Amino acid sequence: MTAMDDHDDDHGHDHDDDHGDDHGHDHDGDGGHDEDPAAFWEARYAGGQQWSGRPNALLVDAVGDLAPGTALDLGCGEGGDAIWLARRGWRVTAVDIAEGALALGARHAAEAGVADAITWERHDLADSWPDGTFDVVSACYLHSPVALPRGEVLRRAAAAVAPGGHLVVVGHAGAPSWAPPDHPHHTHEFPSPTDVLADLALEPGTWETVWAEEVAVDARGPEGEEGTRPDNVLHLRRRT
Repeated sequence: MTAMDDHDDDHGHDHDDDHGDDHGHDHDGDGGHDEDPAAFWEARYAGGQQWSGRPNALLVDAVGDLAPGTALDLGCGEGGDAIWLARRGWRVTAVDIAEGALALGARHAAEAGVADAITWERHDLADSWPDGTFDVVSACYLHSPVALPRGEVLRRAAAAVAPGGHLVVVGHAGAPSWAPPDHPHHTHEFPSPTDVLADLALEPGTWETVWAEEVAVDARGPEGEEGTRPDNVLHLRRRT
């Protein structure tokens, strides 16, 4: 579910602007606008495809070597990550608040020949949640300029990880290299991996940290600018 300004990136709120990146600037989740979240995200996807068709590179790095199982993609946007996982043999539950995004994702999945491997579910994660536990739960660029209780959502995401499973949280860490000085990402304080870990309030001894780092990723601007952008990644494995 996100909104962003880089257009060669993810899918997810920051949604999937590349999903597309993020689509807004109150990136931590509680939102600075009063607009209804469902209406906001439906409007974002009303114009059709907004992403590159590629999966999030940090998710690929985090789970690319894992044996396929079940996966939950939160804020799936148009389905880039879900389709990549399905192509690798995963059974995916892809969740978004926007029916338009889910429809685009289902169409892309059918075109990719993996429609049967993905279940598309509409949830406003502030109010409802998919059933079950999963071997991988991903929350990539789950930032939003409208109301989203991000901390609560991420804690529920951790609770949805099966024993031995993995939680991957990817978010922005700053402005892309091509952004002008007045770009909102220059002044917004994004949560670090340490901040996210603290907010999760996990029971001691039940998780191990696989990867927690700020990294530079390739990013393309709205006018095709080539550059990089700092992102944060937190990858945890549940022991029990």
